[in-house]
Amino acid sequence: MQRAQNILKSVFGYESFRHHQADIIAALIDGSDVFTLMPTGGGKSICYQIPSLIRPGTGIVISPLIALMQDQVDAMKQLGIRAAFLNSTLSVIEQREIELLLSSGELDILYMAPERLLHPTTLSLLDNTEIALFAIDEAHCVSQWGHDFRKEYQQLSMLHERFPGVPRIALTATADNRTRAEIIAQLALDQASVFVNSFDRPNIHYAIHESGNSRDELWRFIQETHAVDSGIVYCQTRKGVETVAAWLSTKGRTALPYHAGLNQDIRQQNQQRFLREEGLIIVATIAFGMGIDKPDVRFVAHMNLPKNIEAYYQETGRAGRDGKPADAWMSYGLKDVVGLRLFTENSDAEEIFKRVMHQKTDAMLGLCELTSCRRIALLAYFGEQMTEPCDNCDNCITPPETWDATVAAQKALSCIYRTGERFGAQYVIDVLTGKSNERIENNHHDQLSTFNIGQEHTGIEWRGFFRQLITHGYLATDSEGYGVLKLTRKSWPLLKKSKTPQTVMLRKLRKAKSKKKKAPAIASDLTTLEQQLFDQLRALRALRARLAKEQNVPPYVIFPDKTLTEMAIVKPNSQGQLLDITGVGQTKLGRYGELFLTEISNSSQYSL
Repeated sequence: MQRAQNILKSVFGYESFRHHQADIIAALIDGSDVFTLMPTGGGKSICYQIPSLIRPGTGIVISPLIALMQDQVDAMKQLGIRAAFLNSTLSVIEQREIELLLSSGELDILYMAPERLLHPTTLSLLDNTEIALFAIDEAHCVSQWGHDFRKEYQQLSMLHERFPGVPRIALTATADNRTRAEIIAQLALDQASVFVNSFDRPNIHYAIHESGNSRDELWRFIQETHAVDSGIVYCQTRKGVETVAAWLSTKGRTALPYHAGLNQDIRQQNQQRFLREEGLIIVATIAFGMGIDKPDVRFVAHMNLPKNIEAYYQETGRAGRDGKPADAWMSYGLKDVVGLRLFTENSDAEEIFKRVMHQKTDAMLGLCELTSCRRIALLAYFGEQMTEPCDNCDNCITPPETWDATVAAQKALSCIYRTGERFGAQYVIDVLTGKSNERIENNHHDQLSTFNIGQEHTGIEWRGFFRQLITHGYLATDSEGYGVLKLTRKSWPLLKKSKTPQTVMLRKLRKAKSKKKKAPAIASDLTTLEQQLFDQLRALRALRARLAKEQNVPPYVIFPDKTLTEMAIVKPNSQGQLLDITGVGQTKLGRYGELFLTEISNSSQYSL
């Protein structure tokens, strides 16, 4: 472990380990298997990178997305680590060169997808290679209950049988108790040491609201809080991705689409631009983001309801990996609620799977309709207890109001019953609010006692009520996909006189409000010292951008913002002082030390 501590400082530029990193590394060095849950940005990679440098042989990292391997390898090479990847983006000659490096023991770390690993040729190659360890990244992909199921992951249990003397580490940032159990069972990790870190990401502000006009609300959120920042916007459909990306572009932001229907070269190009350029927004389906290392994503926005809390946590966790304040913003509506239930109900899955998926959807909806601290509920889902409100979610900052909606619920349920449980929400709302049209008149529903009894609420408010009534189990939708509203057993006590009076409490609908954010400082507002810091950071970022462009790597691979900020504050004037800066190791000191010391000296003199 002393050697591990030395590598942490000399290679990675960090003084001390975080979370359970030291214990995980010690277990792997000793040859033990490990299963670990660590939040996104918590330092999972170091847990297998350092043992790969210490143990004899090459560390084999199994990663589900080949699109990100290039950037991961680029980052390793910047640190002086002999890293490579094997995937279909390489030519036959390039693949052969990598295989020769592996066979000759000239690689510290090799990345590959599970499909590549399971190929007989690859397994034969590994049989004749000294392997330091196997790292199974994004291990939740093994679980059929999870949100990123990959059937190839379930075959990785063969590593235990074929390479019994090689330690394995399975890593994930999201897994509830059921998913954890399946990962351990599927990967034969019964004897593994288990390390579960806190799931809390205190720097992320969570905000969830009911949608009225989602695009306008998204734009208001971006303009008020992240006018020049990088971010990710998730949409449910490919069409939604294309539409929102084009719309944001007309608003003056650089917004690029990403979904599985795009040409692979376009997807790769858009992803690389997002990683390398500042202030760019990527609009994507959930096909984007797993393994993204970009540290300065300042916001993640959802235009639709994620299918479960695991997916929501995984996707929002891509914001604020650098530990600085970030936002997780979401807008959802009645269509999302109905759509998720129908998607599960109409699938070919077994009934037990459908039940579990419905439970996960209910948990996600519960998080949305919550009136108390969202972070407490989010952590509780993953089995972690938090006793005090976080003061960094919308419910803590602006507590929602509730109201006695019993009469409104009775009107809604009665109208659905009297129209024959044959119509969707909009039709029922038209009846409730007295909007007569040809269809309503042909059905004689303008003659019903429930016609025009709901004028006290707007159509948008009624849609919110219906969504909450579905969430709370008073209403269900048809299984054919038409969105027809039907009463449930739970609804009947509200419609009939009951010995025990029923009360329905709902949260009041509120317009989306962005949390107040301090406006960016302009030069005229800065003190002399702040102006010096501002100038130095600008100069250091310009140098970093030039170096990154020359090497065709993301800027944060050279140095992250956190390192540049510390340089600007400390103003090191020697290589020894620069080496004390977090994130500066021996290799980067040798490559960039004099360049950054010169820039710091020049910009300091200029500021003075």
